[in-house]
Order: sequence, then C-alpha cells, then structure tokens
Amino acid sequence: ARLELRAGASLEETQAEMEYILSALDRVNNALSPRNPNGAALVRQVVVTYAENADTGTAGPHLATARIDLLDAETRGTTLDEILAVWRAEAPTTPAMRSLNLTEPTLGPAGRAIEMRLRHEDFAVLDMAADELQAWLSQYRGVFNLADDLELGRPEMRVVLRDGASSLGFDAKGVVDQLRAGFQGISAGEVRVGAEAYEIDLRLSASDRDTLSEIETFTLLSPNGSLVPLDAVAELLPARDYAVMQKINGVPTVTVTGDVDTLVANAAEIVRDTETRFAPELRARYPWLEFDVQGQNAAAATTMNSMVNGLLLGLVGVYLVLSFQLRSYIEPVVVMIIIPFALIGVVFGHLSLGLNLSLPSLLGFVSLAGIVVNDSILLVNFIKSEHAPSATRVADAAPKAALARFRAILLTSVTTIFGVLPLLTETSLQAQLLTPLVASIAFGLLATTFLILLVVPAAYSILDDFGLISLAEVEPADRHGVLRRKAL
Repeated sequence: ARLELRAGASLEETQAEMEYILSALDRVNNALSPRNPNGAALVRQVVVTYAENADTGTAGPHLATARIDLLDAETRGTTLDEILAVWRAEAPTTPAMRSLNLTEPTLGPAGRAIEMRLRHEDFAVLDMAADELQAWLSQYRGVFNLADDLELGRPEMRVVLRDGASSLGFDAKGVVDQLRAGFQGISAGEVRVGAEAYEIDLRLSASDRDTLSEIETFTLLSPNGSLVPLDAVAELLPARDYAVMQKINGVPTVTVTGDVDTLVANAAEIVRDTETRFAPELRARYPWLEFDVQGQNAAAATTMNSMVNGLLLGLVGVYLVLSFQLRSYIEPVVVMIIIPFALIGVVFGHLSLGLNLSLPSLLGFVSLAGIVVNDSILLVNFIKSEHAPSATRVADAAPKAALARFRAILLTSVTTIFGVLPLLTETSLQAQLLTPLVASIAFGLLATTFLILLVVPAAYSILDDFGLISLAEVEPADRHGVLRRKAL
C-alpha cells in the first residue's frame, strides 16, 4: 500500500490515514482467512515505512508505504487479484489522500499498465492536460490508481520588493538574509566550557515566529541603522509551486499512471482507444502538446520487435542449414512450411488451459520454429528416397512416406512433449511464469505432429507439379533403414 497525502501534511495525518488503510486490511484478513486450510491467517506480517513511496520518487512526512506478507500462494484459498479487489472496496480513498496505490509486486521491467507522458514547455498546461487525461481514463471500467507526478508543493509566501526599496538601501539578498536570520537563526559564535564546545545561535523567540502574521510585522534593519517595517519595503504574496517538476531531454514532462483490473478490461485496448479518440482532441486544445505512451505497451512493443527480429534470424538460420543438407533452395521451404501451422496448436492449447495469449506464449511459438522442422526433415527425406529417377511418382510417394514415417514422427514429438510436461503441470508460483511458454511448445508440437502428415506431402507434390523439386538418385534402404543418397 503506497500512500501519498498532499504536500505539507504532517506525520500525524499520514499515520492516521495509514491506520485507516490497515484497519481495512484487518477486515479483509478476517473475511478471507476462513478460506485457507485450517483457517490460517491470510496476513502474516505488516511493515510500515514512513516518508517513502516508490511511485513518487520523493520523500517527506506526507508519504508512507506498507508492505504486507501473505500466506504462501500455494496454500491460501484466494488469489492476489481477489485480495486486492476486496481491500480496495474496504479502503476507498479519502479527501486527505492524493493517491493510494494498492498493488502487487511485479517481476521484470514491464512497467505500469497505463503510463502516458505529456510534454509541453508550460507546466500549467501540463497540469490541466494531465487532469483531463485522468478524467478520460477514469471512465473506463477496471481502471484504478490513476495519478500523475506533477505534485503541488507546500504553501509559500513570496517576498517581492517594492519599487522604492532600493532608495532605502535594500536589495533582495539583504531582505532574505534578515528574514532567514530572524526565523531560522544565525550562528553568532562558539563558547567552550571545559572540553565541550557550544554554538550560540541567535533568532526570534518562539512566540515571535509561530504564525504568518509575525512575518507581516517583521522589522528590517536598514544600512543606515534605522528600523523599517517589512511591509514598507516588500510585498508578501501567497503562492504554491510544484514540488516535483520533471524534465526529459530538457522538456517539461508529466507522467500519468494507472492500473487495470485484467478481469474486467484490457490495458492495451484502453491505451489504443485513448490514443485514437482522446489524444487528437487534447493536442487540439493545447497546441505544441506532445503525447507519448510508455509502460507495459512500450515494453511489449520493444519485446515484440525483438522477438520478430529473433524469429526472422532463426528462420534464416534454419533455411541455410537445410539448404546445405538437402542441396536445394526450394525443398527447405517444404520443410519449413509447417511452422505457421504450429500457431493452431498454440491457440487451442491456451483455450483448453484457460490461459491468455501473452508475450511468453509468443516466445514459445518462436522457439517452435526450430523444433517442428525435425519431423518435416524425416518426412521429406523419405519422400526423396521414394521419389527417384524411374521410380514412383511424387503423388504416390508422398502418401507412402507419411505412412512409413508416422511412427518415427510420433515418437520424436511425443518424447519432446513428455519432456516439457512436468513444467506444464507444475502448480507452484515460481513455475506459473513459464506455463504459457511451455503450453505453446507442447500444444504447438502436438498439432504439427498430425498436420505435418498432410501439409508437407501436399506442399511437396504441389512444388513438384511446378517442376521445382530436384530429383535425387537413391539406393534402396538396407535392412537397418539407412538411406544412402547420391546427388543427381
């Protein structure tokens, strides 16, 4: 639980709000603990740290963070999403809170579900644009924890010199130095008493510096030694500036962040819809405003580009190896044509297990590019052995090859599937991250095991009809099934 109050809030106010949050956690614990084995307590330990909040990047008494240790995921009877949902319902934000982020620890550099950056030369424009963007995002179901990093600081009192101040011998530095000396004190010297040294600080008494009215009645000492009221020299103006003003590449920037309940909404769809419908209107209202998407979407796009590049590089490598082995530039295409069909098994595998297609799922599909071709190589080699000069036609050799090599193809695939099956059936929390990846490999390989018997022979026959298949002179297989080939 990451809590942020308005800048200037006292530690006592922050502690009171944190007590409100933890009392709601106690109610959650009492409600959900009976679902655990033997009614074990859901909450094991609570550690509260004040003046700390990882979401803000600042420090101060208006910040606090509570870290909650729960019963192990393998033991407890509720999911983390359900716990957070109940906790949010029990602890709605109060007017004193600027933001309250009830969230779970995250692994890796994925980023927030919603993270959008606005850039403009004027911080006032950024403040208004950020408020409008948060109002727009709050309309989507499942969006919560909306906040921005453009935080107002503590209330200030600005001292502006009047036009006639210089004629009295005052300048800005002299006025500020006297105010600082009166309210914060100055060191007047040091006194030694035995082995101890004591500093002597001079300042106004506590009763003369405990209210704002004391500043208005403050008296300055002019260079000629006369006393002049501060009000005659300077004007006091109440103000409040921003506590944090972030710049990226020298341009003022504000970041709007938020989380999405994945059981209700999809973060990528929300971001895409916001970019399509709202961003153009926002740019039209605030000229020179730049809109940029970060967080999970940016990280996913970067990862996707890397995976696509890796897939292309892997396909090129597989093609080159097959070209040298088969001594043809066309036949490797027959071997590799089964790769896209692995996506059928990936999709149906995730549907059967109730998993969502994610980046680990796609990474598993990419790794299939080098696995499913093993069965194709077995099939193509046998077709080439049956299809030789003065031998049977390709249309007749292809079905024979599928029938003859079915057992070898099945064993090759089944052994690989059983090799990854322990990871697929593992229920521990540490293995859940690998489940989508392993599901893609297992089900993709299972689907291609049967599709390969139809797709590869058909593709080989079609290419032969176009005269693109090079013939090979082969000798009959010996009793051990070893094919001795010689290029024609």
